[in-house]
Amino acid sequence: MTPQTTAVRIEPWAEGDLELLRRINAPEMTEHLGGPETEEQVLRRHQRYLEPGDEGSGGMFRVVVLPEGTAVGSIGYWEREWRGETVYETGWGILPEFGGRGLATAAGRLVVERARAERRHRFLHAYPSVDHPASNAICRKLGFTLLGPCDFEYPPGHPMRCNDWRLDLRAG
Repeated sequence: MTPQTTAVRIEPWAEGDLELLRRINAPEMTEHLGGPETEEQVLRRHQRYLEPGDEGSGGMFRVVVLPEGTAVGSIGYWEREWRGETVYETGWGILPEFGGRGLATAAGRLVVERARAERRHRFLHAYPSVDHPASNAICRKLGFTLLGPCDFEYPPGHPMRCNDWRLDLRAG
């Protein structure tokens, strides 16, 4: 049995993380997101991840398991317009061989801390597919409130039914 590991750190996305992004783009990692992107799309995504926005607008990170120092996935938060206000959105992906160890939840806690410290927006949202029990469970574990299902188009041209989870960054 694999020991439960929840010690992680998040590090800003770097040039050397392209191969990690390619691994995250695998069919089993993207089945709830419309499937894998083309190599050209992955390269564009990697470039976007490398270009942080304005101070306080969020960022993308690699998730590193401790004490090994192995990169096991990605997580980030960014600004978006949602129902008439600017909020943060978060999303993550942990490589399948590292799943079930609490790593996404641990990394999520670190993102919540960062977003809360920004003191820029009141709410952090996550929009996992209604058919993705693991990501919905992570939202619950992190203290998000389920507001209900909503429709997204992600990637563009691909309709998707998601749950809208919201965390009040000013609470607690």
